Amino acid sequence: MKQSTNMKPISQRPAVVETRTRIGHWEGDLIIGTGQRSAIATLVERKSRLTVLVPIRGGRTAQIVGDALIQAFAILPKALRGTLTWDQGNEMFHHERIERETGLRIYFADPHSPWQRGTNENTNGLLEWSPEVGHSI
Repeated sequence: MKQSTNMKPISQRPAVVETRTRIGHWEGDLIIGTGQRSAIATLVERKSRLTVLVPIRGGRTAQIVGDALIQAFAILPKALRGTLTWDQGNEMFHHERIERETGLRIYFADPHSPWQRGTNENTNGLLEWSPEVGHSI
């Protein structure tokens, strides 16, 4: 299934997001567990670096991921719900529903451009390696 044509590209994201002077602007992604048996959404706030881990249970469909993200953002104050930048994965097919239900504005990084969500990519790298067990989670 292709992503909606109503995706807002990162080039349309407000310039203030890039400055990291205000809270409420997030980067997000999915980490897929060993054997693709589990998944977790990682959300990193760009200014404070607050990291929220959202378990994705029952599959990685757009409906399930959308429901989980809506639930995660619903408990945050509205001041923390500015923007969310994500890659173009099919799990975000329900981005318009997520926007309606959370007040977030969702922007999509360019294809094959992980540096456009560098804070999140770095955080994911730290989470995926566990020195205590000596392997990825």
